[in-house]
Amino acid sequence: MERFDLAVGTSAEFLRSAWPELREVRFEVADMPQASDEKGIPRWTVLRDARRIILYRLPIERLSHLHRNDDLHRRMMIEGCVFRAAAEYLDRDPWDLGPERFRFS
Repeated sequence: MERFDLAVGTSAEFLRSAWPELREVRFEVADMPQASDEKGIPRWTVLRDARRIILYRLPIERLSHLHRNDDLHRRMMIEGCVFRAAAEYLDRDPWDLGPERFRFS
């Protein structure tokens, strides 16, 4: 649980420092969503009006398929969810959120 919170927190701080639109957004962790939707069990919820992004620990940890189940790949999976949730909040592609050094032309 602590590793999950740490991965979410460090990813959120990176995104807040890179994107002014995210500076006032609260990134929160909850165990489970209240209900599933037409796509299944959500991994996160974006609440633009409330400036909140809620990431759901249990679905992210238990329903994600890792090609290698180790600490590094679990952390990368969590960070990927944070980036995808932030991209949804910003209505952008997740690849747009990374630093310039990772962009290829």
